[in-house]
Amino acid sequence: MGGDPRAGRSSSRATPSPSATETADPATRARELVAKLGDEDLVGQVLMPYVYGTDANRVASSAASGNRKYAGVDTPAQMIAKYRLGGLILTRRTSDATGSTNPSTNIESPAQVRKLTTGLQEAAHALPAGVPLLIGTDQEFGSVTRIREAPVTQLPSAMAFGAAANSALTEAAWRAAGTELAALGVNVDFAPVADVLGPAGSGVIGSRSYGTDPKVAADQVAGAVRGLQAGGVAATLKHFPGHGHTTADSHTNLPVLSQNRAALNSGDLPPFQAGIQAGAWLVMSGHLDVRSVEPGVPATFSHKVLTDVLRKELGFTGIVVTDSMGMAPARQWPIGEAAVRAVLAGNDVLLMPPDVGAAHAGLLAALKSGRLPRAQLEESVTRILTVKLRLAGFAQPAMSAVGGAEHEAAAKAAAAAAITLLRGSCQGPLVSGRVTVTAAGGGWVRQREALVAALKAHGIEVVASGGKIVHLVGYGDGSAGLRSDAAVTVAMDTPYVLGRSSSPVLVATYSSTAVSMAVLATVLAGHARPTGRSPVPVSGLPRTTCG
Repeated sequence: MGGDPRAGRSSSRATPSPSATETADPATRARELVAKLGDEDLVGQVLMPYVYGTDANRVASSAASGNRKYAGVDTPAQMIAKYRLGGLILTRRTSDATGSTNPSTNIESPAQVRKLTTGLQEAAHALPAGVPLLIGTDQEFGSVTRIREAPVTQLPSAMAFGAAANSALTEAAWRAAGTELAALGVNVDFAPVADVLGPAGSGVIGSRSYGTDPKVAADQVAGAVRGLQAGGVAATLKHFPGHGHTTADSHTNLPVLSQNRAALNSGDLPPFQAGIQAGAWLVMSGHLDVRSVEPGVPATFSHKVLTDVLRKELGFTGIVVTDSMGMAPARQWPIGEAAVRAVLAGNDVLLMPPDVGAAHAGLLAALKSGRLPRAQLEESVTRILTVKLRLAGFAQPAMSAVGGAEHEAAAKAAAAAAITLLRGSCQGPLVSGRVTVTAAGGGWVRQREALVAALKAHGIEVVASGGKIVHLVGYGDGSAGLRSDAAVTVAMDTPYVLGRSSSPVLVATYSSTAVSMAVLATVLAGHARPTGRSPVPVSGLPRTTCG
């Protein structure tokens, strides 16, 4: 996966016959490697910071300045060498719900990402551990999608998959996504979101969730895990033990999970259980106050949540990674202290510490003093190296694996199965005569253009003004984005806004990708029947009018 394609394969060794270590299973090999690592290497393996710059070794002066302030180095490769890092996350400045934790942008194009990850892996292989990096990103699809540039296949949002409720389609689509991420050198995806939405919804989670039904969400999470990992990318279940039954945003507050333990077990944990059973290699801990387990303590720092519930009760044996350590609930302690507390609670990887040097120094001091038991740190690093060695068994796909008709077909099948009609007739076309396509705030230009082109391809006459209005409402648009004169209103994100629309026809796509617009046109023209069912309740409307 990225860098040296020989990593972890005995066939690449120069010795005439493989050693016992080379032929052993990944867990055994990991334990043998860990026994040889010094303190700084052990500490470095549990850190997964961000970096500034779009290349491992050559960065713009502004990126070098950012790296110096953050980690006392100029380049990403130097950061890996200085702190013996075990992983890095690729980030992108965005305006989505997670944007506040992304100070840097590492992503410009698929070819650039492949070159960057190759350089990062080369730097990692020069370290004493000699194992690949975990290189992660938040490729959830929908509103949180870090790599959007063509020819990368864009899947619909999690909520769209929940509306389709077909785990086979989910697995096929996420296998395509995993193959493409692996080709780019990204070997960890911080997805799927396993949060089940509560009745009130969640502004920060929204369409990132598969919906309000724990069973539907569990089926979809399991399908996504199987697909991603079949493609050679480690899946991450987040945000444990569930961010959906909250209204606060853990980026800036400590959300409270107030339900009792029985409700937590039945309403929040099933998708995590299903993902673990499907073989997920990572679980992300959430900055959440789980009142029924350990009141007042963020789950990220709760031994009872991460060790007693996640490991002992649910039987998870893989890597536990924190949510960003730069988020408000983790900033109540000094950076080094927070790092130590997180590891002692049961986390194996610390994501995006606000200061790499401070986190590294805090862990190293705790290790040397005995506060952080060496045996516990070795257990964490063994889990980390085990996953790395598993990933190294996958051959990195060529760049030609990115995009293509087969992957687009998988995305299209999922997007088509998601289209939901919440008001209107299921028989025949939903629009006729002359049509005008508009969007909230006059925006969503690419979506309008894509829908116009697709409608015309289906023989619909589209005019700039004066026709029956098909109005698009997307992520971030509320009631103010609605039009009272629209014949058709389409929700391209969560469908809640449709409950406040007076349009005679209401459609939900849950996504704004070009593929979602194409299949929307097919339904509007009457050439396909909408088969989706809203995975969340919408005030005053049925889950579907199509049975």
